[in-house]
Amino acid sequence: MPRGSSPKRERQYEHIKESAQDRGESAGRAKEIAARTVNKERARSGESKTAGRPSTQDMSSGKRGGQRSGKGSQGPTYDQLYEEARRRGVKGRSNMNKSRLQRALGDRG
Repeated sequence: MPRGSSPKRERQYEHIKESAQDRGESAGRAKEIAARTVNKERARSGESKTAGRPSTQDMSSGKRGGQRSGKGSQGPTYDQLYEEARRRGVKGRSNMNKSRLQRALGDRG
């Protein structure tokens, strides 16, 4: 952690590092993940002196993690299903929701 970082960021770093290690990451990789995540959050909140565009304009780490956590159980996204329907030439695809696209494509998920 950089000098002068807040206690909140120190706790956040430790929490992320421990979570990564619990998932089976090596100690070095866990430190890297934690540092990158905390540094990005510091940049997003204006706590760092410099910040690149991806750090300030990309979605937050928390939101991205939340999206990833459910990927295995939800199957393909609406956009992925729509593109597959377009490739296969499914008629009426623009009026279909996700479940109708899945049925039209013969997908179960």
